[in-house]
Amino acid sequence: MEVCYFDNAATTRVKEEVLEEMFPFLSVEYGNPSSLYGLGRTARKAVEEARRRVASLIGAEAKEIYFTSCGSESDNMALKGLAYQNRLEGSDPTSAFTSPQKNHIITSKIEHPAILNTCHALEKQGFEITYLDVSKEGIICLDSLERAIKPETFLISIMFANNEIGTIQPISAIAKLAHSHGIYFHTDAVQAVGNIPIKVKQMGIDLLSLSGHKLYAPKGIGALYIKQGIEIERFLDGGHQEKNKRAGTENVAEIVALGKACELAEKQLPDYQKKLKTLRDDCLTQMRLRFPDLQVNGSMENRLPGNCHVCFPHVNSSELLYKLDQVGICASGGSACSSGDSAPSHVLTAIGVPSQLAQGALRITFGDFNTKQEVDFLVEQLTKIIWKK
Repeated sequence: MEVCYFDNAATTRVKEEVLEEMFPFLSVEYGNPSSLYGLGRTARKAVEEARRRVASLIGAEAKEIYFTSCGSESDNMALKGLAYQNRLEGSDPTSAFTSPQKNHIITSKIEHPAILNTCHALEKQGFEITYLDVSKEGIICLDSLERAIKPETFLISIMFANNEIGTIQPISAIAKLAHSHGIYFHTDAVQAVGNIPIKVKQMGIDLLSLSGHKLYAPKGIGALYIKQGIEIERFLDGGHQEKNKRAGTENVAEIVALGKACELAEKQLPDYQKKLKTLRDDCLTQMRLRFPDLQVNGSMENRLPGNCHVCFPHVNSSELLYKLDQVGICASGGSACSSGDSAPSHVLTAIGVPSQLAQGALRITFGDFNTKQEVDFLVEQLTKIIWKK
């Protein structure tokens, strides 16, 4: 039985071009990039080329890219690193930007657990966190954001695009508002990088998190963009890798893979967006014809091109996913990071979806390997399963 994979927001299949470029660094090119002999120099050159490719995709400079193990580590590094650095500077009476009272972070209620749980951890350490409400479409209100700002605020962290409902936030406007108050702006762009155009300089982004396995690189590699001039406190002790920001021998093979995936994404982005949107819109059109009471969650105007998140009334999501799996279809009810939680999605709760309706949630996310034929098969199987009830 062939697998029809519609869960690309959870992870993506590694592309052949990416595999081909990383393989030598798992075998013959096994040098440590900190070593000075030939094998080490080759590894270092490969790491720096990957850094350049990642930077190019998001409009940054290579020296502003720091490699991590995943998006969650990048989020932790950004929030905790800036919080701890701020606390250190705040204890210095000569610091012009910060003071001991600068301990407030603003985020939203629909962030990924990597942000929400990092914020919860910082709360236990004495930092104050404001969790903003969002609209029914999952978009924050800029007026509410501005009202939440205090003299103690030093960071705003709002995700670029939501991992469940695909809603894209007004990132440039948020960054502009943050800077007008002398506040840093971080965005978790794990779902957005490689799916929509991002230019950190033009948008005013100070820190940005990304993850390789969302754009056809392997799991276990991520990156954090930190605008030049911004200092963060390291929280992983060890060697001086990544310009003393992140200790540990570099994962050369996966760094190379991420670089190649970013290069491919940059070249293919316009066509890729068009393909995903065509598949998504076709799927949604067919489902609306078959299921008139279907509820679509999130904004259709400000949405990732490959995201389709719906709720079926009087349907149990777990049962639906099980029956889809039996016919070779992979989809999800929400975030893969929360799939073991029986409680309603915190994202659907935040946008006002009733808990009973939320139990029938289905997230379909398209990728480069999906086809029109697979979409037709998905809708056909959904019809058989749901109408049979």
